[in-house]
Amino acid sequence: MGGADAGVMSRDYRALSIGIVSVVLLIAFEATAVGTAMPVAARELDGVSLYAFAFSGYFTTSLLGMVLAGQWSDRDGPLGSLTAGIAAFATGLLLSGTAGAMWLFIVGRAVQGLGGGLVVVALYVVVGRAYPERLRPSILAAFAAAWVVPSVVGPLAAGAVTEHLGWRWVFVGIPVLVVLPLALALPHIRRRTATREKGAARAPFDRRRLRLAFGISLGAGLLQYAAQDLAWLSLVPAAAGAALLVPAALGLLPRGTFRAARGLPSVVLLRGIAAGSFVAAESFVPLMLVTQRGLSPTLAGFSLAAGGGAWALGSYVQSRPRVEPYRNRLVLLGMLLVAAAIATASSVLIDAVPVWTLAVAWGFGCFGMGLVITSTTVLLLHLSAPEEAGANSAALQISDGLSNVLLLAVGGAAFAALGGGTVSHAATAADGSRPAAFAAVFLPMAAVALVGAWVTTRLRTR
Repeated sequence: MGGADAGVMSRDYRALSIGIVSVVLLIAFEATAVGTAMPVAARELDGVSLYAFAFSGYFTTSLLGMVLAGQWSDRDGPLGSLTAGIAAFATGLLLSGTAGAMWLFIVGRAVQGLGGGLVVVALYVVVGRAYPERLRPSILAAFAAAWVVPSVVGPLAAGAVTEHLGWRWVFVGIPVLVVLPLALALPHIRRRTATREKGAARAPFDRRRLRLAFGISLGAGLLQYAAQDLAWLSLVPAAAGAALLVPAALGLLPRGTFRAARGLPSVVLLRGIAAGSFVAAESFVPLMLVTQRGLSPTLAGFSLAAGGGAWALGSYVQSRPRVEPYRNRLVLLGMLLVAAAIATASSVLIDAVPVWTLAVAWGFGCFGMGLVITSTTVLLLHLSAPEEAGANSAALQISDGLSNVLLLAVGGAAFAALGGGTVSHAATAADGSRPAAFAAVFLPMAAVALVGAWVTTRLRTR
């Protein structure tokens, strides 16, 4: 496994490190690029009314993928989960990129989400099994750094591709780029992550947990469908979705999460509130800039370009040893910055407010997210016994994904109810300007972030 002074880029680990960081890099590029291309895709497919569903469909199926990947990796190692996940991720991109209707585009996003859930968990299992403990912080830091360049370049590149070649190329071009890093990493993953001796019995799947994962995914999907339809008959899928989702969430998350019990439950709840409010708001920012302020997709993407660097800076600040005694105050500051950034987005709906205001505000919001998201992981591990760290980490990811789905459903329903589905490219057109629809997304999400600021007072046990 290499000498004591070997690093993540030493001869023993170089190919593995380059391979898995490249996979993270391409996933990060996809995540930042899709948001830029999505407004154009939704308009061309006549599916602006289902705009939020295109995002939440990804998060809905990723919940199932995360739980499945955890058990699959424990049973057979991460190789199978990682390979299947990347295959599903690429298939979903191709489905969306070649879709002729919005419903098929959303199906592609759902397949992609399943793959994303399989990949993200498998990658962390690879880190835990292929690298010694002293190297894990370095490779995890490389994962975080892999998001910086895509956050800056991704929206600009996707905007340029969308304008000159068409939005479909943003989706169909990425799967080809995954092949080389995966081929580089797979032999090393196979060699370094074996979990059992030949002939040893396999660990059984936890069927109850898989049922709960399926229930939470199906329930979230039904709620999202009901939120987009806004008809009386939608109460039927809404009730069915709630009946599936609520008990599943109670079974998968720590007891006391939904009442903000002190300590670990509030840490898990805060992660969901922070991620959900920010993602739900950010998903509508490019559409708002394109349809209400008349920006091109490239310029709309550029408004979010500084976010990756600001996020990384926030993560770096919270990692410094000298700020450790003030972690809870940093988390509170982070949530206040997130709330302020989302609220500022609604002010850009006023023509007199310069568009660059959003870019500045979003940079501060991303800095706040860097403080909060990484700190929740640190706090969770601090509050977890060693034998509970895996299950609690899974709960943190589930809270993240579930909150994204639910708050996107709420935001999408408010957006559709106020005529957001009829927005056009011309912000000045009588039927193209729907500022109230966007305000109905941004202002409630800012309020949710403020609730998260209160939850930060519940992180310490008495």
